[in-house]
Amino acid sequence: MTLPDYWFLAIGFLFTGYFVLEGFDFGVGMLMPILGRKRSHPDAEQRRRVLLNTIGPVWDGNEVWLITAGAAMFAAFPVWYAEVFSGFYLVLLAILVGLITRVCAIEWRGKIDEPRWRGWADFGIGLGSWIPAFAWGLIFANIVHGVDLDARGGMTSEVWDLLNPYGLLGGIATLGLFLLHGAIFVALKSDGDVRLDARSLAFRMWLPVTAIGAVFVIWTQLEHGEPWTWAMVALAAAALLAAGPLIRAGRELAAFLSTALAVIGVSVLLFGALFPNVLNATDPSRSITIDAAASSHYTLVVMSWCTIVLLPLVMIYQAWTYWVFRKRISVAQIPPSIGLSPRA
Repeated sequence: MTLPDYWFLAIGFLFTGYFVLEGFDFGVGMLMPILGRKRSHPDAEQRRRVLLNTIGPVWDGNEVWLITAGAAMFAAFPVWYAEVFSGFYLVLLAILVGLITRVCAIEWRGKIDEPRWRGWADFGIGLGSWIPAFAWGLIFANIVHGVDLDARGGMTSEVWDLLNPYGLLGGIATLGLFLLHGAIFVALKSDGDVRLDARSLAFRMWLPVTAIGAVFVIWTQLEHGEPWTWAMVALAAAALLAAGPLIRAGRELAAFLSTALAVIGVSVLLFGALFPNVLNATDPSRSITIDAAASSHYTLVVMSWCTIVLLPLVMIYQAWTYWVFRKRISVAQIPPSIGLSPRA
């Protein structure tokens, strides 16, 4: 293992952490109109605020994993960063717009105490969750599947080329997995009717999500996988199969850990199938390898020392945050709205 190989693993670790943590954030956002009920329902507003409060203390911290992963790509593999952020520009732009929309909607939702304002905010939260949940799967599926690269390594695929069957299945698979992950997280973090409804919804989604995920991981393994990545297929399959019975039995924590393991299995499978390349090409001779994309040895050494010192501190702080906000939330605990009135 060389230093570039270790940094490839580090970036894989950062993206995996992002998908596990931000995945349930996306799931909660996508489920707002479902678990939050129609606005005409008497307790719809309280239920929606319960959903938001399940992720309220942690969602912005979860996004740090993406920022760190992108920065690591830029510093450790500038060629990889350049090709991905230019070749997938429109899809990444859609993700960025979605994330910005979600941030603004979450932060501004309670600023004005008016139903129409909150309705637009809820729409923004949902839109900013659905787009990234699908688009991340589309991007990574195409990175593994292969894109058109010219002789200089420039990506020539158009955006519609990314909408191939495997890429679309990847997007649907991550979207479904994040939905299930989010529903179980709501059941884990809430109480009362919201908890029961989230548990029921998660169980109804379980088999369709498992079936779609199974097709995607098996396709990935058969076409791109390595012998050792069969273990990741088995991990993802076993974790998803276990999640249904666990959620039905009311064991939300165990079910949540199962879907987290499923996300980890799928992510490691994708990065394992990609190794030793950082970007596969439809013409294998033009694929960009880890060594070809890596920065200088000195740069990687400096980055490694900084990461050894700082990353554990960040992870300890985030773990402490989850511990502090570990209690369940119910409709009865939601205080009256303190937003500004429309006349203010």
